[in-house]
Amino acid sequence: MIVDLHNHTPLCNHAQGTMDEYINAAIKKNIQIFGFSDHAPMDFDPKYRMSFAQMKQYETDVLHVKQKYADKLTITLGYEVDYLEGHMDKRVLDANVDYLIGSVHFIDEWGFDNPEFIGRYENADINEIWQKYFDAVEAMAKTKLFDIVGHLDLIKVFKFMPTKSIVKIAKNALKAIKNADMVLEINAAGYRKPIGEAYPSKELLQEAYKLNIPITFSSDAHKPEQVAMFDKEVTQLAKDVGYTECAYFIKRERKILTF
Repeated sequence: MIVDLHNHTPLCNHAQGTMDEYINAAIKKNIQIFGFSDHAPMDFDPKYRMSFAQMKQYETDVLHVKQKYADKLTITLGYEVDYLEGHMDKRVLDANVDYLIGSVHFIDEWGFDNPEFIGRYENADINEIWQKYFDAVEAMAKTKLFDIVGHLDLIKVFKFMPTKSIVKIAKNALKAIKNADMVLEINAAGYRKPIGEAYPSKELLQEAYKLNIPITFSSDAHKPEQVAMFDKEVTQLAKDVGYTECAYFIKRERKILTF
């Protein structure tokens, strides 16, 4: 994993460790481009994200370590932005950053990946849940506000799997991602969850490859020891599908590295 663009800080209220600890972990793993993209503030679900008042501190701190470690690796600044209609904010969308990750964590304001609310799956139509999720991903892509798609099939986190074809369920979302010229992250966090595999699955990544959708890599680390965890697995997954290049961003401009 030479690029790792999706990592968090304690400002989101559910991550641990200092920025320096994350960066030193990245240096030990020979990461060339390391990105902080903490949960952006929003007027919904404030428990799991920084506040608007903390944005300046976050950006200043990232730019500080960027200079501090400039001779070791390249550090980039981003936000992971929740796509939730009616709750996104111009202060985040217009921030002076390298990239924005667009993620779907909510279906009709239900935090489906939060263990606190896992009970909602019990009485729901799983195929309908999956379709609603990918409809939201499609809508997110169509806004063309974001550079990277966060954990494409996050809905599988607790292994509640649909009976319908996942490729068919995700088909329109993938087309929208392609049309928006977005990058798809291969996110290693899924290996740490009940599903036990990367986001996205190999079958969805194969569909993305057919559409010539570029990729990047992410640890989605919430602790320093999670940086580049399962790096060999995600790199091999990308190679097995046919990818040889990954993307990163500087001031919203895409750059490419061969891995």
